[in-house]
Amino acid sequence: MAARSVNVGASVAAPMAERGRETMLEVSQITAGYGRTMIVRDVSISVGRGEIVAIVGRNGVGKTTLMKAIIGLLPLAQGRIAFAETDVTTASANLRARQGMGYVPQGRGIFPGLTVAENLEMGELINARAGGARPHDVAYQYFPRLAERRGQRAGTLSGGEQAMLAIGRVLVGQPTLMLLDEPSEGLQPNLVQQIGDDITRINRELGTTVLFVEQNIELVMSLAQRGYVMDKGQVKTALSATQVTDQAVLVGHLAV
Repeated sequence: MAARSVNVGASVAAPMAERGRETMLEVSQITAGYGRTMIVRDVSISVGRGEIVAIVGRNGVGKTTLMKAIIGLLPLAQGRIAFAETDVTTASANLRARQGMGYVPQGRGIFPGLTVAENLEMGELINARAGGARPHDVAYQYFPRLAERRGQRAGTLSGGEQAMLAIGRVLVGQPTLMLLDEPSEGLQPNLVQQIGDDITRINRELGTTVLFVEQNIELVMSLAQRGYVMDKGQVKTALSATQVTDQAVLVGHLAV
């Protein structure tokens, strides 16, 4: 099945709009990069409340730069970002996190010298909305292995456990939107499937919206409800629910 190409811009958001979902994230014609070098150019995507949406593409096409721009780690040269119908284009990453954006960067970004419990406590500080809740409970509920390792330094955990901790640390801040950059990176196939199952459960039970960058075809097929394909810093194609579970379509977009 051939992937359906669409124009970059507002029309790329059409697959979500057609489903009648409330919009959680609206990225409108943004351009961003490093210094004078613009990596992401004129990109528009839309994510509905409760959706799981994938961004796929080969290495070096701008996926991570896009995620950093969405969370606020990179300023925009142009364009607009709205989160839960609030314009956050000029808001800091800290403010976006407090408003309900959770971000797991590529490489996971845990604090290796802190224990599992201390990493989770850092996650609680991100979002004041957690209030007097017991943040460890939700992380331990979805990742029981973390409870067993609560006193262990994060840098000594296995790759799979570090992935669980990175997601768990975001989860304790009670995000309404999770941004995940390559959650399968460095994981064995059985652990990739486990992480996918965990993310699906979080989405289903907590209603957390998920936008994730991924190159692992199996994870994209099992997790994503639809997707976008990036190439050379732009969104080139929107993938429907059928296309995002079609291995031939994904291989075609990810082939070097």
